[in-house]
Amino acid sequence: MRASLERSLQAELKLSVVEYTVLDALSRQDGWHMRMQQLARATALSPSATTRLVNRLEDRGLLTRILCDDDRRGIYTELTASGSSLLADARPVHDATLERALDEAIAIPEPGPVGGCAAAAARPGLNRAGCRDNKAPLKILKGALLRGAGPVRKPFPRPPRLFRLPRS
Repeated sequence: MRASLERSLQAELKLSVVEYTVLDALSRQDGWHMRMQQLARATALSPSATTRLVNRLEDRGLLTRILCDDDRRGIYTELTASGSSLLADARPVHDATLERALDEAIAIPEPGPVGGCAAAAARPGLNRAGCRDNKAPLKILKGALLRGAGPVRKPFPRPPRLFRLPRS
C-alpha cells in the first residue's frame, strides 16, 4: 500500500509519503505549526531525519521555521501557503490511491477455512464458514481513512514541566 502511495504521489506531485505526512500533520494543527520534536513523533522519524526532511521542504518553500515566543530554544515548523496549496492538490491523489489499495486488499480471496480461522483469530466479525472475517478491519480502516481520520487528529499537548524530587 505504501509503495503505491509513494508511486502515485511522486508521479503526479513530486512528493514522498513522508513529505505528505508532514504537510498533513501540520495542516491539522491550530496555527499550522508544530515543534520539531512533535513533528518527529508524528512522522515516526528520528530528530536528525526530521531536520533533514524539514530542510528539504523549506528549500522548496513548503515550510518555514519560526522561533518559539515563550522558549527561544524552541523552533516551530509552520506550513506556508504554497505548502497548503500542494497539500490540497495531493489529498485527492492520496485518497484515491489509498481507496484503490484498500479495495484491492479487501477483494483478495480469503484462504481456506482452516487458514482463514488461524489468520484472523483475533479479528472481529464472522464469515460464512463461521471463522472470523479478516476483511472487517480493512473495511473499518478504509472508512476511517476516507472520512479524514489522519495520523494526527488533535494538537499535541504541551508536556507538563516535571520536577525531580530530591532523594532522601
